[in-house]
Parts: sequence; C-alpha cells; structure tokens
Amino acid sequence: MELHVKRDHFTGGQYPNRARMLISCPDGPGIVAAVSHFLYQQGANIVQSDQYTMDPDGGMFFMRVEFDLPKLDERLDEVRSIFGGVAERFKMDWQIFNVSHKKKLAIFVSKEDHCLVELLWQWQAGDLDADIALVVSNHTDMQAYVESFGIPFHHIPVTADTKAEAEQRQLEVIGDDIDVIILARYMQIISPSFIEHYRHRIINIHHSFLPAFVGGKPYAQAYQRGVKIIGATAHYVTEELDGGPIIEQDVQRVSHSDDVSELKRIGRTIERVVLARAVKWHIEDRILVHHNKTVVFN
Repeated sequence: MELHVKRDHFTGGQYPNRARMLISCPDGPGIVAAVSHFLYQQGANIVQSDQYTMDPDGGMFFMRVEFDLPKLDERLDEVRSIFGGVAERFKMDWQIFNVSHKKKLAIFVSKEDHCLVELLWQWQAGDLDADIALVVSNHTDMQAYVESFGIPFHHIPVTADTKAEAEQRQLEVIGDDIDVIILARYMQIISPSFIEHYRHRIINIHHSFLPAFVGGKPYAQAYQRGVKIIGATAHYVTEELDGGPIIEQDVQRVSHSDDVSELKRIGRTIERVVLARAVKWHIEDRILVHHNKTVVFN
C-alpha cells in the first residue's frame, strides 16, 4: 500500500515567480550595485541578498540573491541572456534558478536505513523542496519501504568484478534530468568517471568529523583514540576519498563509558541531521564551491 504524501507548502508553489541567483567572481567595487541595478531594470524585486568576500583586496566575492520577477517562466531565458553582459564585465561564474522548478534527487543507499528514512520523512513532511525521483541500492533491504512512498526502487548489485557495469547501469536508470545524487550511507566508492558526470552534485555523509578518521570503521578508530567528541560530515564527493568540499558538520560529546556500539547509535542521529541539512541547503541553492571549500548562505 502506498503512503499518501502531503507536500503542499513548498516555496516553489507559494512563489511561482521567484528565482535565485548564485555568483562567484574576483572581488572589486560595483558588483552588488551592478547586480541590483540589473534586476531593477528587469522589473524584479529583491527579497533576499547575501554576500561574502574572502578578501576585499583581490580575493573572491560570493553572492546569493532571491528575487521575484513577473512572468518569470516566459522571461527567464531572456534575463539570463541579458545578464551575460554584466557577468562578463566582472568575470562572474553564475547561475539563475527558477524556484518553482523543483530539483530531482536520486538517493543511493546500502543496508543502513537511518539517513534514507530521515530524507523521506522530511520530503513527506514538506521540508525538502524537491522531487525524489528514485532510490538506487546494491541491496534489497529498503525496497518495500521505499516503494510504499510510490518512489521507484532500483536494485543494482555491485561486486569488485562488476563495478564498472553496475555504474553504467546506475547512469542509465538515473537518466539525464537528475540534479543531485545523495549517498545516504551508500557503502561503495564512486569511480572518477562517475563523479565527472555529477561534479559537485554528489553529496555524501561521512560518519566522522572530517578530516579525522577517514575511510572505513571511523567509530572504531574514534573509540581506540578515546575521543570525547564524535561527529558527522556531509561533503561533495571528489576523487579524493572523503576529501571533497565540506558542506555541514555537527558533533556530540561522548565519554569513556561509551563503547563502539553506543558511539554508532549516537552517530546515527548526527548523520541523519547533518545529511538532511546539507541536502536542504543544496536544493535551496545556498552553496557555492570554491576550490575545495564551500560558502554556505544558511
């Protein structure tokens, strides 16, 4: 039996003419004025604006703007074309997103369910303004649960000998319209060729406070070191294992009396919250990547 999913209070539905602009460029005078004046000329109303400079003297400048523009759907291509002149003048990397066009998510999972369950719960509650297009897993443990939400589930086994074929199959089921892939405790290393398809669009949850305890069994590593704080890290996936740009982290204090099992139990709560935050910020266009760091306007 499928669940009846009530999700009727998303931002996109409330504000059909709302857009978001993300900008990164070398810092210098006049950037904010130029962007604001351009939007004014187009008849747009700025409803939120955030800026950050790494160094006013020759550093990088980052900006996120939300604005309302009448007849956005009809005019967005034109606005993008005209803004190209402003962007060229300031050497901007930039994007403009239509908020009402929800991002499509693909979730990868193995056997542990806590991060997947959190994402599905937040999606069902209306807290993730996105469409979960499908779930991919190398096991069948979560199939019935996922399908109860009416979400397609694809079981694609992975072994050392079939990894290349499995990834090709994953790319086929994902198709061309997935905006972000979420590794919700998907216990497989993603190949460089797969990553290249989705640069800065694959979010992983690492069950450790990076950069400490990278790789496998981080809770066992933490226990052996006698740590007093454990954490979790959500980051974009790159070719360097657990070394991609960090989006969000959180921690909780523990004591000498907590064994590995207790550390894992505490860690699961941190993991699910940290991953959900990172996903929410990504789909709300709050993240700008610069080299191996992120600027998060949250």
